[in-house]
Amino acid sequence: MEDNQVQSSNRWLEDLSNGLGHQLEAITLEGLKIVKAHKGFILCNFVVSNRISDADGNWHVGSMATLIDDVGAAAIYSYGGHVKASVDLNISFLSTAKIQEEVEVEAKVVGDKGRITSVLVEVRRKSNGELIALGKQWMASHNNSNKASKL
Repeated sequence: MEDNQVQSSNRWLEDLSNGLGHQLEAITLEGLKIVKAHKGFILCNFVVSNRISDADGNWHVGSMATLIDDVGAAAIYSYGGHVKASVDLNISFLSTAKIQEEVEVEAKVVGDKGRITSVLVEVRRKSNGELIALGKQWMASHNNSNKASKL
């Protein structure tokens, strides 16, 4: 069952990156490549396209937030096996990336309290590992079958 959850979350992200799904997410995640994934963890590479840049040629923070939200949600789905609703999303933007710059996106589940799960998402510059953004997300579920545990 665990492998099915990871495969389902990977398939969802891949579909979005290939243009399937809501237009905003499809544009924002276009070209996202999953490098590694297992229960509660997803590592992706991403090249910033001109379609998601601001007037100065920087990765638009709204697009970055959408990517952080979606990759974080996929990591949580791979961990718990069901879709949850975001109840808190906090993002610190520490730097920016330019058009055609490659970044790494790492999402890992860091807390599970049964009906609420937390994920930490780091966006780093691929060339030197510099932290660009750090997101912390809490998602809640109505599913009562999820057992509380600490990571």
